[in-house]
Amino acid sequence: MSDSFDCVIRGGTVVTASDSARCDVGIRNGRAAALAETLRGAGQEIDADGLLVMPGGVDAHCHYTQPSYGGAVCADDFESATLSVLCGGTTTTLSFATQFPGEPLRETVATYRASAEGKAMNDYGIHLILIDPTPQVLGQDLPALIRNGYT
Repeated sequence: MSDSFDCVIRGGTVVTASDSARCDVGIRNGRAAALAETLRGAGQEIDADGLLVMPGGVDAHCHYTQPSYGGAVCADDFESATLSVLCGGTTTTLSFATQFPGEPLRETVATYRASAEGKAMNDYGIHLILIDPTPQVLGQDLPALIRNGYT
């Protein structure tokens, strides 16, 4: 198979959801574009001989910089936590953001996103914890966030 790739990861054991095989992985535009015994035409090559090549993991239950009851705050911030999970192969996390009583949900999201700005080293999502489910929050704020991609 011949094609042009930005990068080819050579000779690793590629693990998919259903199988594993020793092969090359062709990367184009940041995505795995081909798996084959031998790929050519790469701008960059990575030797993965003796290594496992896997998609990144997802951790759907994280607590970063989250204040909790009694004034305690989780020890990890986005920088320390995401560096740690990346070292273990986790490339996406879903972290909890707690609404404070009386706080609009947009403010909860904005504050939490600001705590990740310039620090998050992986893809992340936000899991909102509703503390103050007023008619305004449930009828207007939450539907507006859902329309903007916060599911």
